[in-house]
Parts: sequence; C-alpha cells; structure tokens
Amino acid sequence: MISDRETNKIFFSNQLKIDFPYTCTEIEHVLNSFGIQPYFLPETKDIWARDYMPIQIAKDVFVEYRYDPDYLQGTTKNRRELKTYPDIVCDAIKLPTKKTDIILDGGNVVKSKNAIILTDKVVVENKRTYNKHQLLDKLHEIFQVDKVVLIPWDDKCEFGHSDGMLRFINDDTVLISGFYDTADLEFKEFLLKSLKKAKLNWEWLRCSNKEKERNIAYINFLQTKDLILIPKLYAIEDEIAFEQVSKYYNDYSNNKRITQVDMSETVKLGGALNCVTWTIME
Repeated sequence: MISDRETNKIFFSNQLKIDFPYTCTEIEHVLNSFGIQPYFLPETKDIWARDYMPIQIAKDVFVEYRYDPDYLQGTTKNRRELKTYPDIVCDAIKLPTKKTDIILDGGNVVKSKNAIILTDKVVVENKRTYNKHQLLDKLHEIFQVDKVVLIPWDDKCEFGHSDGMLRFINDDTVLISGFYDTADLEFKEFLLKSLKKAKLNWEWLRCSNKEKERNIAYINFLQTKDLILIPKLYAIEDEIAFEQVSKYYNDYSNNKRITQVDMSETVKLGGALNCVTWTIME
C-alpha cells in the first residue's frame, strides 16, 4: 500500500476551478509557494476527487472500486448528475487500473503502509454480495495489507468516511479528531475498542474544551511526502489545530512543511482538503 506520506503528485477535480474558484486559487498559491505544481482531473462531475479516484497500492498498481455511493442514489436528477464515473476519468488520463466489484468511497479508506481503516458502512454497502467475513478477506486480498480495521460508522454523518475521523501518524499510531473524544461515550468506546483490537495506538487532535462538529474538518488535512496542508476556517481553533498537527507530525514541522489554507467554502458542504485531492506516488 502506498501511504499518504509517500505520495508526491497532487490532483484536483477540474470542477473545483469552476465551482470554487477562490478556494482553488488559494490552494494553488500555497502549493506553488512550496514549489508544488497541482494537476487537474478531466471528466469529473463534482469536487470530491478522493472518493471516486482509484487507490494506489504499488507504484504502477491502482485499484478501481465500484463508486456507487448511497448519497448520490435515488430519484433526484441533480444528485444523479453529480456522479463521476472513474473509468471515464482514468481513460482520459490514460491510467490503467485493476478493477474490483467492492462498493467503496476513497474517503472511507485511511491508509498506512500495512493497514487500511474503514468505517463499517462498507459492510452495509456490500451486504448483497459479501458477508462481513468475506468482505474482510476480499479487502485484504485487493489492498494487500496486513490489517483491515473496521471502525464504527457515525450514522449522524451521511457519508460515513473514515478520513473525517482519523489519520495515521505512523504505521502504529493514529490521530483521532477531538470531536469523538467528547461525543457519544458508547460510540467512543466502540471506536477505541476497534483500534485496540488492531493493536493501534492513538492520539487526539483536540482543538477546544467543547469540540464543535465543524472541528472534524481539521483532521481532513492533505498529506504528501512534501507537506501537510491543514484546513483554515477562520475560527479560534485554527491556531490550536495547527499547533497540534505540528506536534504530532514534527518531521514535517521541523522542516517548515506544514501550513494552512482557507477551506471554509467546501467545509460547509461536508469536506475539506483530503476530500478534494487525489494523491499518488509517481
């Protein structure tokens, strides 16, 4: 598995330029200040590139899953028209992929070198084809990792993505949004039990004494080999989030490779920097 800290090329949906020109310009400006050139994906219908683009498991191996999210299903025409077809995008950029019938969103795959973490929404999405045991076996096989960790789905969140809950600090430790430290006690217990079972340690990204749901956005930072880019919301918690991420990722902060960018526009729609990017190792 290619971890976030190994990636060195950043893509955005071309739709980001159209729907959020201010945000797109701000991101480009920050990336350019680090000497990083962003790239843009054609044939996309929405800005959430992480969700529909394939997952890289080796230098030239990309897994293309079935992108068929429940939140884009139904009879509403506007919702159906927002669905991007990964095979069309991959054909346009001449990217060969390895296909699987697993229904998945890329935002529900938080990865390290030897593990992936998903919310158990993935079990619900695939129940017609696989039982839980079969699904876990299939995920191990497809992504070629030692650990497939299922954490509880916060069903108050429609999307059910693990990248809005936690991220890997290193192969053995995750950083969890402080929102889940102060939220429902039973949910927190299930979450930590899942991590313990997988022999993973954890730290908390605490941004205030009373965490707001909006603070979840801070865990949805962009990480590559070269930098960490944290969402800025123009809130009092911005500075605290920056300090906390800098503490836990000190190999980046010691080299001045952590900064922030205004993501207040997209956060209103439920996503931040990891959501709007697709990163690969070239």
